[in-house]
Amino acid sequence: MDLKDQLKNLFPDHEPIEEEKDLEKEDGIWMQNDPIICKYEKRKGKPITILEGYTGADEDFKKLAKEIKTKLSVGGSFKDERIIIQGDYRDKIMDILKTKGFKVKRVGG
Repeated sequence: MDLKDQLKNLFPDHEPIEEEKDLEKEDGIWMQNDPIICKYEKRKGKPITILEGYTGADEDFKKLAKEIKTKLSVGGSFKDERIIIQGDYRDKIMDILKTKGFKVKRVGG
């Protein structure tokens, strides 16, 4: 018998209220109104994709970076409030962020 069953036995007339999901957070990540900027650069002749403009906590941005890297199976890092992904994956990253509910702005090319 778990806690919910015990509470039902103690308070049979009580109906539990479904907790409203916080609209600003989804999967533990802060959702912002401003778009995240997704840009493409070449460093030392190799293409990279840079995401910047996130206003939430750094920990949330790190979670987002890890999720993007695992979904795309690519390398990358989190430096100076930016996510740097190895390779040109702007379209795929923008699709991932849009499905999560972020607004994304494509910059460059």
